Amino acid sequence: MGDVIARTKTGRRWSAFNPLPERINLSTGTMVRVPATRISRAAVALAAVLFFVIGSVSAPTLFTRAAAGGTATSTTDAATERTQLESQLQDLENQINQYEGQVQSYQSQGKTLNGEISQLNAKIAKLNLQIRATNLTIQQLNSQITDTQSQITVTQADIQSKKTAIQGLMNNLYQADHVSLIEVFLKNPRLSDFWSDTQNIALVQSNLRAAVQQITDLQSQLQDQEQQFEASKADAASAAAYQASQAKEIASTKSQKSQLLAETKGQESKYQALLQQTRATAAQIRNRIFQLLGGGQLSFGDAYQYAKLASNATGIDPSFVLAILDHESALGQNVGKCSYKAAMSPANIPLFLALTAQLGLNPDEMQVSCPNADGVYGGAMGPAQFVPSTWNLYSVQVAKITGDNPASPWNNADAFVATALYLKDAMTGCKAVYSALTSQERCTAAKYYAGSRWRNYLWTYGEAVVERAQSFASDIQTIGGTS
Repeated sequence: MGDVIARTKTGRRWSAFNPLPERINLSTGTMVRVPATRISRAAVALAAVLFFVIGSVSAPTLFTRAAAGGTATSTTDAATERTQLESQLQDLENQINQYEGQVQSYQSQGKTLNGEISQLNAKIAKLNLQIRATNLTIQQLNSQITDTQSQITVTQADIQSKKTAIQGLMNNLYQADHVSLIEVFLKNPRLSDFWSDTQNIALVQSNLRAAVQQITDLQSQLQDQEQQFEASKADAASAAAYQASQAKEIASTKSQKSQLLAETKGQESKYQALLQQTRATAAQIRNRIFQLLGGGQLSFGDAYQYAKLASNATGIDPSFVLAILDHESALGQNVGKCSYKAAMSPANIPLFLALTAQLGLNPDEMQVSCPNADGVYGGAMGPAQFVPSTWNLYSVQVAKITGDNPASPWNNADAFVATALYLKDAMTGCKAVYSALTSQERCTAAKYYAGSRWRNYLWTYGEAVVERAQSFASDIQTIGGTS
């Protein structure tokens, strides 16, 4: 899930910039050394440090795409392009919602041959629009990848230039650190000259420390940019893979339509007979195996009872909760088979160990989600697939609802309720963006999976969950809904 995908800044420092031993401290000792014999060199050093300290630290706001084989593009042009793509996506989404409304309308009218054919036609049109929407999403991601790659190049160059400058300053300070305070005083009989020289060197050292800190900050910025680059590549690959599945779905739906017409020969009576043969019974649905996202399985009847518990506490539709937790809604990703030592972010490990200790569990025996192929941390726990930090946000609320104190991410009832609580919070933000319920659910599911990158997963994970929820809603209606 969005927040499932956990990231941690390592805070790494280059060994070349570890804290330097003190060379000048006018407040202690009697053998303080200052390079007054090299006033001109100190002045040059001071100017260089001030240049790097006062000069630009962050990456420029203008980037080019020449390195990626494209044409130079300003920030303004890139922003205009993003705005245009978002506008096109909004138009496509409105059209998709219209076809979605048609599908739901045909479903509510009851099963007839004409209605089924019309529903399949609307579904085909909807899928074609979804492929176009996915294309636009891939365009956006490719633009992000190119821009981030340019930012990485600029930041790397900035780091190298500051590193070179600091090395030169360190050499100057080292060479000048061989003159005693007495020698300086004798060579500067006027007290004002002596004091000015010592102040200049102190300022050089102060600015040198500031420049070293800037190197550290730039290194952290570079790490963030690299993570963004990898995340965008993973999003683009996911969108491309799902686009291929959308094309297959269109072919399957067309085949389903042709087969239906061939078997019924356009006759309503034959369609109704065929429908009766293929309709699942309530008993079959109840006993169907429900695969949990984080591993494990339940009967569909038991899973529905947990989903109702979660729904009663949060107002989130049971079918939507089930779709999120269903193994098949995770874009085919298999999770929950790794050790926390190999998969979890360093920041989450202490929380995980505290949680397992509180629950009386052996942390080495509890499996969590594996890292992504792009190197992003795993470490998500149980059916809800929460990382420890996210679980801690909801555990108290979960305990109040289920009565399990402490609540456990590996307990089915607790996991179902935690999922619904998270969905409720995410839905609040989505309602501010979308008015249609289907769009709100698509947005909410995408946030559950990808967090702040949710817009990249509207037509992949988000749409998959919405379709799965609609299927579960039909199953729930068959088994009685309130049973």
